[in-house]
Amino acid sequence: MIELLAVGIRATWKLKMQTFNANIQDRILVLVKSILEQNAIAVEVNPESRLVDVGLTSMDMVNLMLGVESEFDFTIPQSQITPENFQSVKALERMIGAQLKLGTAT
Repeated sequence: MIELLAVGIRATWKLKMQTFNANIQDRILVLVKSILEQNAIAVEVNPESRLVDVGLTSMDMVNLMLGVESEFDFTIPQSQITPENFQSVKALERMIGAQLKLGTAT
């Protein structure tokens, strides 16, 4: 009985985390698409798309960083402002999710 309860709790937690991550991903996609629209760039963006390949410049990346900080209401630590974390929506999602979890743990 306890094992079934534990399995149910894990399944519920996994579903909540998937929803949490999907929400982060959707919000990042909106930010990226907004920047592209401002630059009159019409291109399909998916979570794995390399942001430089879809048309974001270094200045756009700065705007994206500021947009992320505003959208998610936290300051990105200097150590997390790396090319790897801004490579794709998926990479940003991982970094933001980790930072938000750190913020709730304190």
